[in-house]
Amino acid sequence: MHNCNDQSLDLNRLLDALQADQHLSARDAGQVLELATTHPGRHPLETIAALDLEDRQRTGQRLHLDTLCQWLANKVGQPFQRIDPLQLDLSQVNGLISPAFAQRHGILILASDSGGITVASAQPYQCDWQTDLARSLGKPIRRVLASPLQLRQLGQSLFRLAHSVQGAQHQQSASLGELEQLLELGKRQADATADDAHIVHIVDWLLQYAIEQRASDIHLEPRREQGRLRYRIDGLLHTVYAFPASVTLSVVSRLKHLGRMDVAEKRRPQDGRVKTGLPGGNQVELRLSTLPTPFGEKIVLRLFDPRQLQEDFDRLGLEGEQLAQWQALLQRRQGILLVTGPTGSGKTSTLYASLKLLATPEVNLCTIEDPIERLEPAFNQLQVQPALDLGFANGVRALLRQDPDIIMIGEIRDRETALVAVQAALTGHLVLSTLHTNDTCGAITRLLELGVADYLIKATLGGVMAQRLVRLLCRECQGSASSASSQPCQLCRGTGFHGRTGLFELLVPSENLRARIGAGVDLASLRQQAMAEGLVDLRRCGEAKVARGLTLYEEVLRVCA
Repeated sequence: MHNCNDQSLDLNRLLDALQADQHLSARDAGQVLELATTHPGRHPLETIAALDLEDRQRTGQRLHLDTLCQWLANKVGQPFQRIDPLQLDLSQVNGLISPAFAQRHGILILASDSGGITVASAQPYQCDWQTDLARSLGKPIRRVLASPLQLRQLGQSLFRLAHSVQGAQHQQSASLGELEQLLELGKRQADATADDAHIVHIVDWLLQYAIEQRASDIHLEPRREQGRLRYRIDGLLHTVYAFPASVTLSVVSRLKHLGRMDVAEKRRPQDGRVKTGLPGGNQVELRLSTLPTPFGEKIVLRLFDPRQLQEDFDRLGLEGEQLAQWQALLQRRQGILLVTGPTGSGKTSTLYASLKLLATPEVNLCTIEDPIERLEPAFNQLQVQPALDLGFANGVRALLRQDPDIIMIGEIRDRETALVAVQAALTGHLVLSTLHTNDTCGAITRLLELGVADYLIKATLGGVMAQRLVRLLCRECQGSASSASSQPCQLCRGTGFHGRTGLFELLVPSENLRARIGAGVDLASLRQQAMAEGLVDLRRCGEAKVARGLTLYEEVLRVCA
């Protein structure tokens, strides 16, 4: 097979070459030709892949689309590249060539640097666009072969986004204040202004794209010239897009409207909540938070998949003896159980998994949260509202008058809340809560700092769980696929990681350790006692997961430092 004759791929020639390389039988080729008559406009590689044929050269393997693309790339001498959307500079992709030119020729710009422009195509023999593009951009073209399906899906999505961004920017003839009034009053009709429709599409894309990329948080950050869109995936932030400043502010207004927040109020932080649908029919709940900045409001959206509430402790990474100990603590009917760790360490997931285990028809389980992280019909949930003088302490007092068996306090932040929690535990209630401390023993010293008497801590503290989240090695490539390679792993996009798991440190205070709790105690002596009694700390928990091939030691050090 030869290069550059300005012709589209021919199905018959591809089938002949695949048979010559012993990937297909003559019968297989006949099936492909028969299918092609019903889908005449389909890319020939997609037609072949649609039958999911066995690869005659590799026993037990199938001729998937990526496999066929790699085979063709080797034939024509072009690198095959599976496109990672998060590695693209989307504004650059859309800015160097017109969407009409890109779609007409079925190409996508992947990168631009001083050495040239990297362009993906699924038609390796078509070159009529190459000379014109190199001349107009003033740089040489580096060609790579990509999946026709991925090119089509990505191209359509990105070019529609570019059209909406340009339309929103060019047609903002109404003042931002007028637009916000429309949003606030809910006057969003089918015959809305073009600018309004563009913003709606941008927000829809932003949410759907985040779900596709497994983002846990969306950050939209206004700046003087441009607003930055970032997604947090497996604990790390990735820059996704740069919107014009005016478009950024309109997108924030749209999101505030969806979250039933005061669109006109920009001077104080606000919280909101919204649900959005998934292609399969499920819904994802988003919690919104705004923050005033010199260039407009920053907004962060946290995504909660309702299916996460069904996760068991094994999925969270709590297992073995630690799991057995924690479950035993949950069976107690009084005392305090604390989960500690920094923000984003998985405390909420552990608490909700514990509450799901406890929320049986025979018990009254009540929570007070700020804000309510995940709506759950099995619980009685109360939202902290400082404007109404309803804080954690007052909320717990109100809950205690509701005949509760189990109380979950979102966080113990001050002396008053700590004392109310202790009082609830002393009067026959199981209390679960969180503290922002680095380890388990730090929870004890933190309670002392908050003014809780040592004898009360000794009498009520049942156990403390400290935790962190580490990234899991990708189950497909086991971390061997480098993001710098031209063929990153399809599952992890070349990062080497996919998903996260928890590291846990569980302290069940012994009588000897309780005896040490007092006004003059220091963290080091408590920790020394706990370690002497066999405490498995976060690092040792991480080392055990490294030994099982679940993560890397560097990951453990990163989160346990």
